Amino acid sequence: MTTRQYKDLKRLKKENLRDNMSDTELVLTMLAEASTRDISRAEKPEGFTESKRVAKRGGSVARVAREALESETGQSVITAQNAAQMGAVVTELIEAVASENEEK
Repeated sequence: MTTRQYKDLKRLKKENLRDNMSDTELVLTMLAEASTRDISRAEKPEGFTESKRVAKRGGSVARVAREALESETGQSVITAQNAAQMGAVVTELIEAVASENEEK
């Protein structure tokens, strides 16, 4: 999935994609970046083409982790929810707990 496709899925226009990722999406993105960095440090690629190959390998590490997690949970890691929608869920949960406490 391209960055544009990912932003379209989350219905984002100018908002930062990273700010609209779930914890798991963010962790897997960070895994891809860290894997790419570590592979790059080990292999010291020269030029754009070699660096691009290293980046693809780093992304592959995260893909394997994502697929393993999805296999274990039976659910997709990629979510269409954006920050506003995730925030609404948290707000509803807080309000429900506050309401329960008032009833006691």
